[in-house]
Amino acid sequence: MSLTYADAADELMEQLDGQLRAAVRAEGVDPQRDAVLVRRLATRVVADHDHRSLTGVVAPVEEHDTVVEELVARIAGFGALQRYLDDPTVEEVWINEPSRVFVARSGRHELTSTLLTTAQVQELVERMLKSSGRRIDLSQPFVDAVLPGGHRLHVVLEGISRDFSAVNIRKFVVRAARMHDLVGLGSLTEPAAAFLDASVRAGLNILVSGSTQAGKTTLLNCLAASIPGRDRVVSVEEVFELRFAHPDWVAMQTRQRGLEGTGEIRLRDLVRESLRMRPSRIIVGEVRGEECLDLLLALNAGLPGMASLHANTAREALVKLCTLPLLAGENISARFVVPTVASSIDLVVHLGIGQDGVRRVEEVVGVPGRVENDVIETEPLFVRERDRLVRTKGMPARPDRYERVGIDVRAVLNGDT
Repeated sequence: MSLTYADAADELMEQLDGQLRAAVRAEGVDPQRDAVLVRRLATRVVADHDHRSLTGVVAPVEEHDTVVEELVARIAGFGALQRYLDDPTVEEVWINEPSRVFVARSGRHELTSTLLTTAQVQELVERMLKSSGRRIDLSQPFVDAVLPGGHRLHVVLEGISRDFSAVNIRKFVVRAARMHDLVGLGSLTEPAAAFLDASVRAGLNILVSGSTQAGKTTLLNCLAASIPGRDRVVSVEEVFELRFAHPDWVAMQTRQRGLEGTGEIRLRDLVRESLRMRPSRIIVGEVRGEECLDLLLALNAGLPGMASLHANTAREALVKLCTLPLLAGENISARFVVPTVASSIDLVVHLGIGQDGVRRVEEVVGVPGRVENDVIETEPLFVRERDRLVRTKGMPARPDRYERVGIDVRAVLNGDT
């Protein structure tokens, strides 16, 4: 039975793959750390094969560059997924099952033509986790990790996920580094950007809320970039996602339990630890549980900070912020938490993602610090009307903080600066 052209191409690629792996082992190369040398070896393997093809013993390689790229992706990269990781238009990649690989572009999902096997998916996951230092097994069937390029990996092991392991790779794509970059992307207006920049410099406590993929981390990065260079920043996260330029910044992430069941470092542990590091500002990448209590206590004690939170509106974000501290223990009551939240949070910036895939600030809400019938009062500062973020008549709380750093907040809000 004769081979088809596709079968012959696959067989040739497998032969070259085996030869390159042998060369990598012979040279003692770590593919994850020395992709340049792997590329050099791949080029040599393809050239040697092409030289042998002149004798008619083996079939020639038709597209040298394409074959070298695929070989490098197989050995030093992440195989069939590498082209999506290299594609700047792709925001996220996920595998529901080996034959169903999806990507997201501009907030929209696409089913790709990539077909994998269960063994290939398992090998990819093992290779990705090897570079992160984290693990996944029957006792730890979930994992969050960061890939070398800054992309965030989440895996749910087969058995928890039905039939196949589920893999998500959320790419780290830098589209905005400072507030004015968000204006250019259409996420917010110039007056709103100037106001948020001034609020960070004045030391207001800011909560960023929104749904998954709404751009919370990007906005948090842009806000953090406005922190004055003289301040010492300490950030804590589940996995490293925050990336901003600052001369005095310590970043910490959580740690899984070891094989013996010990050594876990929770987000709450990191929040407490950060307070011992003489911070001028504290940033919590995402508040999800009992660590919310420790963050509120720090903010209430006068330490400026920022955090993000999953919520559908700014109002719901405040309600959730009042609920999460109750997870910390039975002796924590809403009677204590609600006024603490009201006096600790100054601004809530809520994000949304439109049908066109554009992430936008939907509202900026001030928190004056008042509570009426266990409900925290809010003051809208910017709201989205007819697809544009417009200024309201509201004023932010704590005008003295703006004055302290020489900022005329009324002028900023009116666009006079």
